[in-house]
Amino acid sequence: MSFENEWASVRSNSTSAVSMRLNQVPADPGGGSSTADLSVNQDKLGAIGSAAYALHGRLVKDGNHARTNTTEAATGMSTSGFRTGAAMATVQETWSSQLSTLLDACANISNHLDYSAASHAKEEADIQAALAASKINEYLK
Repeated sequence: MSFENEWASVRSNSTSAVSMRLNQVPADPGGGSSTADLSVNQDKLGAIGSAAYALHGRLVKDGNHARTNTTEAATGMSTSGFRTGAAMATVQETWSSQLSTLLDACANISNHLDYSAASHAKEEADIQAALAASKINEYLK
């Protein structure tokens, strides 16, 4: 089969499987009929932020409890000529790096949720003040 014949066959097969609509909206677009409203639940944000903060605190304490012993064991094995010492040192370095990344992520989550909750509260207060001012303006007209 030549390239042209194969290409024509592929094109005809692909266009028969595709339906195209231009300049119109589907009769039932779906997904847009929800009555959900954008809302921020301060209690939920606070609980998640608090959990991230607590996890951060525990990781700081518990994540390093074997560091000294592992480092000493790796050094001792390496000086005695065991290749396991170098591998153990690599494991310790990798663990420290991963722990640091996880600690940063927990702190980020906690800080961002605290900021989000505070920012939302400020925006809510600003909106309430603007609405109250607009009601006053209605009476003054």
